[in-house]
Amino acid sequence: MFKYRFSLPLLAAFVLSASCLAAPQTTRGDNLLIQRVHQEKSMHLPERGLTMVQVEKRYGAPLRKLQPRGGDTRLHPVINRWEYPRFIVYFQRNRVIHSVLNTPAGNNLHPNRVH
Repeated sequence: MFKYRFSLPLLAAFVLSASCLAAPQTTRGDNLLIQRVHQEKSMHLPERGLTMVQVEKRYGAPLRKLQPRGGDTRLHPVINRWEYPRFIVYFQRNRVIHSVLNTPAGNNLHPNRVH
């Protein structure tokens, strides 16, 4: 019937070894993400919903106000980005939608660079 025969133990060993090779990469990536989230929470970054005026009042003037992105359609509103020494704040209209650390792992040390 079948031209090739695989033994069940051999197939199980192959599947197990393949999953073991992939597991360390997934675990390492998950750990880095978890560490970054904990670090961001401990830094008290600008919270979602704050206005631009509130952010500037609490954190001072940004180093740079980066070029706005989006705005080409109603479904893609203008997103403004302010760069501070340790983090970047993303605004939709005039409200914070997200704040992230400037880290090499986050690849946002050069936010003007398009990849």
